[in-house]
Amino acid sequence: MPFMIKRPYLMALACYLAIPLVTLAGAGLSLAIDPEWAQHTAHYERNYRLLEWAATGMRLGTAGLIVALWIATCHQVLAARQRSRFWLALAAAGPFGFAVIALLADLAPVAEDSYQRTIPRLNWWWRVFFELGFFLAAWVLVYQGMAMWREGSIQVQSFLSGTPVATIVAIQEASSGMAAFVEGLGMLYPVPLVYLLWPLAFNFAAGFCRRGQGRTA
Repeated sequence: MPFMIKRPYLMALACYLAIPLVTLAGAGLSLAIDPEWAQHTAHYERNYRLLEWAATGMRLGTAGLIVALWIATCHQVLAARQRSRFWLALAAAGPFGFAVIALLADLAPVAEDSYQRTIPRLNWWWRVFFELGFFLAAWVLVYQGMAMWREGSIQVQSFLSGTPVATIVAIQEASSGMAAFVEGLGMLYPVPLVYLLWPLAFNFAAGFCRRGQGRTA
């Protein structure tokens, strides 16, 4: 491996990658609980309420676990960089707060961590310029990815159902407000993931460059 990854940072990445899995599992389980199963039981009303409460509890439990995983992600990033838990309050700001957490310098970087030994040591003016540029680039990248995903899903849906693309687009435009809301929520997840992966990609690239220079020396 070109560089060493701190264990808390790996934990942060694992917690964050678990969020969509927990979301899908929780949604699937809550939808699988049908209160109408009580229809042919002796105590229909009571059993219906119990099943309804079970489905609601599953949804609330899933939401709580997602929040816990998000907080754990932010906490592990701070732990990896040996920063104060005071910064954990920024988790309440979602991706915008995580952007601030992600730019905090590591107080004890490992020798192979080229990212922490390069980016945080930039002149303050260049650091502000870099961080603002990266923030905008991350959102543009995610937006373009969502747009490509939307176009691809339309093509697949048209192929599988035999419905013309224009018809599917017209249906989506009829509910454009809801579609835009869903896409907006969908963009909230990839942006922190970009921030999590960026230092790893930087260090991998720097590590391979060092190894290449070592071979040619």
